[in-house]
Amino acid sequence: MRILVTGSKGFIGKNLVMELKNQGYEHIYEYDIGSTDEDLEEFTRKADFVFHLAGVNRPKSNKDFMKINFGLTDTLLSKLKKHRNNCPIMISSSIQATQDNPYGKSKKAGEDLLKSYSKKSNAKVLIYRFPNVFGKWCRPNYNSVVATFSYNIANGLPIKVNDKDTILSLIYIDDILFELIKVLEGKENKVKDYCYVQPVYQVRLGELADLLYSFKNYRKTREIPSLNNDFIKKLYSNYLSYLPSDEFSYNLEMNMDERGSFTEFIKTLDCGQISVNISKPGIVKGNHWHHSKTEKFLIVSGKGIVRFRKVDEKKIHVYYATGEKLEDIVVPPGYTHNIENLGDEDMVTIIWANEKFDPDNPDTYFLEV
Repeated sequence: MRILVTGSKGFIGKNLVMELKNQGYEHIYEYDIGSTDEDLEEFTRKADFVFHLAGVNRPKSNKDFMKINFGLTDTLLSKLKKHRNNCPIMISSSIQATQDNPYGKSKKAGEDLLKSYSKKSNAKVLIYRFPNVFGKWCRPNYNSVVATFSYNIANGLPIKVNDKDTILSLIYIDDILFELIKVLEGKENKVKDYCYVQPVYQVRLGELADLLYSFKNYRKTREIPSLNNDFIKKLYSNYLSYLPSDEFSYNLEMNMDERGSFTEFIKTLDCGQISVNISKPGIVKGNHWHHSKTEKFLIVSGKGIVRFRKVDEKKIHVYYATGEKLEDIVVPPGYTHNIENLGDEDMVTIIWANEKFDPDNPDTYFLEV
């Protein structure tokens, strides 16, 4: 299939072109600023499908809304008509198409033009009225509050919240891509004249700002947000895409002594924490037990032994493990336990605990195995 993408260097267009390539589509015609009229002639003659994503959100003059948003659509359809190419066309409109403003009027005019074209040519048209879209590669300080807030907060710049109770309707870029790939298979979501993308998230402006600030603070606390919330999971990925490239890494606090080190790596709000334990040769760590806390040990380098004893029994249970054959060792509550490095080099163990460490309630009691 030969696919024409107008606005191919824009936010949605760039993401779509990359996903089309991921899906194995090889013949993608990219039309954007810098493309020529000759390019559009060739593309509209050959295309088997058109994703019409080109347009403007903040032109120099309000007159340019109609000139570009409507005008480019008119030019595109004229060239398809000239080449008698009745291929399907998807157009990205806006929920503002119902509003009485220059941008909304230009989008509605484009929709009406496309509907008229479809009736005359029998070409399949797919009109999507997108709400606010967020995700990677969206341009900050342009027309997306999510992109602007994400970029500014990630880069230590101030944001302005005019009305914290303003309700935003948001869709995630990857959900759009999933829908548009389905469109190529004729499996679009459609009700009457319009197609739609799911899910749409409703969020208050103040809540959006609070979430993004919490993401920034997580770097200090070594936490990550609750990822069982679909919107928060997507917003967090979006936020990370705006980090400055010299802040992709940051130092962790290593608690070091003569035995080795212990470093907290990740803390979660609902799934405990992950730490890295390094033990010197011959060193034994542990000899404690927990009422409720459970752990998992994974030796990823070196070789060692993990010993368990139920606190009210004498029998010792022994498990040998090595980084050459990864093995998940569960530490149940009520068992005192220790871990010993049996090798000649440092032993590295990844430890998961079902709860974050609470210094006020450590639930850790010394007892020799």
